[in-house]
Amino acid sequence: MSGMASNLAKKRALAAGFGTNANAVKYLNQDFEALRAQCLNRGGLFSDPTFPAAPESLGFNELGPGSYKTRAVQWKRPGELCSSPEFIVGGATRTDICQGALGDCWLLAAIASLTLNEDVMARVVPVGQSFGESYAGIFHFQFWQFGEWVDVVIDDRLPTKDGELLFVHSAEGSEFWSALLEKAYAKVNGCYEALSGGSTTEGFEDFTGGIAENYDLRKPPPNMFQIIKKAIESGALLGCSIDITSAADSEAVTRQKLVKGHAYSLTGAVEVTYRGRKEKLIRIRNPWGQVEWTGAWSDSSSEWNSVDDSERQNVKADDGEFWMSFTEFLRHYSRIEICTLTPDTLTDDSVKHWSVCNYDGSWRKGSTAGGCRNHAYTFWMNPQFVIRLDEEDDDPDDNEVGCSFVVGLIQKNRRRLRKVGEDMHTIGFAIYEVPSQFHGQREVHLDKNYFLTHAQKARSETFVNLREVSTRFKMPPGEYLIVPSTFEPHLNGDFCIRVFSEKQTETRPCDDPVKADLDDETVSDAEVDAGFRGLFTKLAGDDMEISAAELKTIMNKIVSKRTDIKTDGFSLETCRIMVNLMDDSGNGKLGLGEFATLWKKVQKYLGIYKKNDMDNSGTMSTPEMRMALKEAGFTLNNGIYQILVARYAEPDMTIDFDNFVACLMRLDMMFRVFMKIDAHDSGSIELDFHQWLTFTMI
Repeated sequence: MSGMASNLAKKRALAAGFGTNANAVKYLNQDFEALRAQCLNRGGLFSDPTFPAAPESLGFNELGPGSYKTRAVQWKRPGELCSSPEFIVGGATRTDICQGALGDCWLLAAIASLTLNEDVMARVVPVGQSFGESYAGIFHFQFWQFGEWVDVVIDDRLPTKDGELLFVHSAEGSEFWSALLEKAYAKVNGCYEALSGGSTTEGFEDFTGGIAENYDLRKPPPNMFQIIKKAIESGALLGCSIDITSAADSEAVTRQKLVKGHAYSLTGAVEVTYRGRKEKLIRIRNPWGQVEWTGAWSDSSSEWNSVDDSERQNVKADDGEFWMSFTEFLRHYSRIEICTLTPDTLTDDSVKHWSVCNYDGSWRKGSTAGGCRNHAYTFWMNPQFVIRLDEEDDDPDDNEVGCSFVVGLIQKNRRRLRKVGEDMHTIGFAIYEVPSQFHGQREVHLDKNYFLTHAQKARSETFVNLREVSTRFKMPPGEYLIVPSTFEPHLNGDFCIRVFSEKQTETRPCDDPVKADLDDETVSDAEVDAGFRGLFTKLAGDDMEISAAELKTIMNKIVSKRTDIKTDGFSLETCRIMVNLMDDSGNGKLGLGEFATLWKKVQKYLGIYKKNDMDNSGTMSTPEMRMALKEAGFTLNNGIYQILVARYAEPDMTIDFDNFVACLMRLDMMFRVFMKIDAHDSGSIELDFHQWLTFTMI
């Protein structure tokens, strides 16, 4: 299916309710129930052709084919690794998740936090899966992916070395849900190696559909302990880590057995009475399943002897989980990541669902990838979104009046691109107050002049090369413009922007309408003056008409004499478009009046081209082109402009004169055809198959 048709089909499916957790999109169109039934009927075990038990599923570099790390790797099913494999034993627990030879501790920390909330767990790990009666070597998991839930099918062939699982495994060795979950997540991201290195918030969000927030523990809010405690009580997922100062620090173990540059799960927060005073304690889990803090409040420390039995916590030997005082925690750890479906539960006493808006967008080189505010010439070309805040928060104990909202900007599918040498872009966003004259308007894409004369009101905390940038704001009621961007311009990427707000808000894409203001420029034979008539007679030849091939010769003779415009010449295809637009008789040639009308258009387009070539380079840049199209009478939205740039721009993102004319001619023809058929200005037309072929062939 073509890209455009595929996008239309997807939009219709989303409108019909696909993509919710209850009605997840079938990833790669694989239906778990149907595939399992097929396997059970034929008495065979499922082998997944879309994620084979082969080197390419492991990785591309350190885990690539031929790497010493992947030598002697064998793919085995759980039944080949132990006599009685189990999917989940006694519910999912944190000890089911021990890290293997893959640097995905960030993901395992998120999985470990997942086990603390049965409801969230059930969304990710669908029930009714086992190695029992209905076993067919097939399992499935559900992940939130950029605004929709997807159901991912896998077979249970797992990479092993020397008879042991190569990656995540359970402490007991006979429980396999965590290893299978990791495999499904590797499939979504292209391969196992794509999971190496990352932020726990990625896993958090893909398991909940929630929004994540990041706290720097060097400057924590005064109520940080309460935020953690409430977040844990509300079922939020929490992670923490210690920053590294050099590559040598990565996963270095400190004297008190804390691991730098390593993602931990934060699993508990309590206050106990210790020697007559209250002591705040934090419980942390190392995904390795071992290597624990050895300082105060660790498993074997004497502090526990001074705590009453009723308050004493369950302290086990080396299982990867440990307690430490909150003060020590702040001293040693650098940051906390918290993800919840309801961000207000972090600070408010009552649990309330916030309003959520979600939109997809894309940055495309030359059309909608304008870069950050440093690039004033192109910044305005980025996609724009308006948020309307009407009601202030219900915060009786909060003196700060305003509307709370969290903006999250996620770049899509970047892990999958690691195989071809790409990685995360550096992304962020700016927020502007919309001037009153634009209030309520959605069909307007604010241009360069607006951003040159208006300062931003807020912005993401930083531009960073993580999958998501999210920041919490409190602003007065009003309308605000959110402009997401990459740091540098001209970088291709897809994104998803989400706005979580305490009160009901309206968030909408802000873009130009698609319309054309076209003059009737028709010149009749009688209106042609004697001088032009004589020129036409000389050019047209015996049949007194000009064909596409003759037009090509004429146009190229004219432009070759000009030094003020750059062109590699008019192609026969462009000349055919010009003839087709002007040819009322249908004979594929231009008569006197038709040629005069065309000449008038070309002269007009030349004037617009010269005017918008601001640097007199002889070509137009793609930002100049958007302004030139508007001057020629065409108002286009981001989506259509992206298509035009992809089809008519040169690799250096410039438009030469012949391509500019070709683009305008085709736009002119498309609008005129539609307007002619849509006689009642209804905004839609109906074509039979013959008409469709006739018009698309022009």
